[in-house]
Amino acid sequence: MGKVKHTTIAPKEDKTAPQPHKRNKKSESKQNRAVRPLKIIPLGGLCEIGKNMTALEYGNDLIIIDCGMAFPEESMPGVDCVIQDFTYIRENQNKLRGIVLTHGHEDHIGGLPFFCSEFKCPIYGGKLTVELVRHKLCENGINQKGIDLQAFKNGDRVKLGSSFDIEFVRVNHSIADSYAVSVKTPVGTVVHSGDFKVDYTPINGKPIDLQRFGQIGKEGVLLFMCESTNIEIEGNSPSERHVGEAFQRLFKDAPGRIIVATFSSHVHRMQQIITAAETYNRHVCLSGRSMLNVFKVANSLGYIEMNSDTLIDISDIDNYDDNKIVILTTGSQAEPMSALSRMAYASHKAVGIKQGDTVIISADPIPGNEKPIYRVINELYRQGATVIYHSLDDVHVSGHAYRNEIKLLHSLLKPRYVIPVHGEYRMLYLHKKLAESLGTPGENIFVMNNGDVLELTPDSATIGEPVPAAAVLIDGKGSADINSRILSDRRHLGEDGVVSIGLVIDERRGKLLSYPVVNSIGFVFEDEKYGIHEEIAERVVSTLPKSGDIEAAVNKNSYKEQIRGLCFNKTRKRPLILFNVSFVSK
Repeated sequence: MGKVKHTTIAPKEDKTAPQPHKRNKKSESKQNRAVRPLKIIPLGGLCEIGKNMTALEYGNDLIIIDCGMAFPEESMPGVDCVIQDFTYIRENQNKLRGIVLTHGHEDHIGGLPFFCSEFKCPIYGGKLTVELVRHKLCENGINQKGIDLQAFKNGDRVKLGSSFDIEFVRVNHSIADSYAVSVKTPVGTVVHSGDFKVDYTPINGKPIDLQRFGQIGKEGVLLFMCESTNIEIEGNSPSERHVGEAFQRLFKDAPGRIIVATFSSHVHRMQQIITAAETYNRHVCLSGRSMLNVFKVANSLGYIEMNSDTLIDISDIDNYDDNKIVILTTGSQAEPMSALSRMAYASHKAVGIKQGDTVIISADPIPGNEKPIYRVINELYRQGATVIYHSLDDVHVSGHAYRNEIKLLHSLLKPRYVIPVHGEYRMLYLHKKLAESLGTPGENIFVMNNGDVLELTPDSATIGEPVPAAAVLIDGKGSADINSRILSDRRHLGEDGVVSIGLVIDERRGKLLSYPVVNSIGFVFEDEKYGIHEEIAERVVSTLPKSGDIEAAVNKNSYKEQIRGLCFNKTRKRPLILFNVSFVSK
């Protein structure tokens, strides 16, 4: 990985966000005041979707569950991804005993290249998860010396330090080798659900291990950290097999090429697309770097079943009839440089959309991505394709549990305390209400912010002092530190443009030698430029100091505000003002 510069950005004040809990001194018994508490420290994934990361600390031992990333919001121009603030880990890295991964999605492992460029510790996860991490670290040039990658399966256990006994418990999700983790600690058992659903007919592997969850519940659970993504949806999530049935039906009737966009990590979906293609004698080719990478890893581990002649290279598609081709591609979220977006806008080097193509978008929009996704869909229609997406057919089911499935895990585990995780504030709040309806007292359910610290003893739970947990914004090109001023300037440029004013100064006399040269970009329309530029130049001349340091004067914020005020009065815009001062000796 090239040099990546990053900095911490303080989040905007959110009056709707949960406020820090007050210490519940009444619940602390005299007996437990002497007991060392277990600290639960969410560093990401609360009141947001993505960048999931939670630290557990007891005495001299600290472990981490997941280390993900999030996609930038529209208000973050030029930002490639968002990760956690590692300050607390940095301050306590002598305690770090390892990272436990629930599964291999980017919002759970995407932060590891940044983490592992600074910290070295063992990493534990399912077989596919570990191989995806290994590939990710290699791809980013991370020196893996000191990083022990270990693969685990259902029921496997590992002891980390003297305080944590980890057990992997199989769950179903939209990627293979997904696990919940049960953590036995000196004060009690903590269960983290990871991302899960209850699928009794999964594509590969076995159903969620409900029997083991029931046994853990009988043994006693102090704290349950449970995902909240689909808490708003009643009932039970459909099985992944429903999507396979839809593919079979759609593939049967498609007249030409079929292009399917889905998440590259969704190996089960990948398998169903390949199976449907083989049913109707179609060949499959892959498009998109991440799709190729995940397929390579999954196939090497035996997760893909297909005939030897099914897969072809995308450069060979013109050698086959259109009704013999399926293109499996990235771009279900309309990422600007994804393969599907490049196809839609006719910039893909191998595939151009044409009349008769059927494009299937097999994913739900991530919240906030709706507009760019529909722009791509519009462009695909414009190019002559038939487009099928979730609103029109059952081409996607969620990998996250609906309310009944969340209720089931709560009922099996019967936790004393609950932290809703993995969701925006409304989701965490609704999860709290669900837990209350199942009998957990409201004071035992903690709707927390990133950075809050829950301190647990066997019979008490209180909120301690918070730790740093603001978002860290990454510019992957390493071209600049992405701090609040740079973000503000980028937003400013995008909204109001920039005005550049060139001045030529007699170095000896300190006088203006020529009339100011004014240019602008993104500020006003071309036919308005001349008049407004003239007024700006006149204002500069009339307000320049008659003597002294002109360069210092024009670069003061107060002087720039004068010029910006003129621009605002004329256009209702406040552009960035740049002065370019040149000196000439005569």
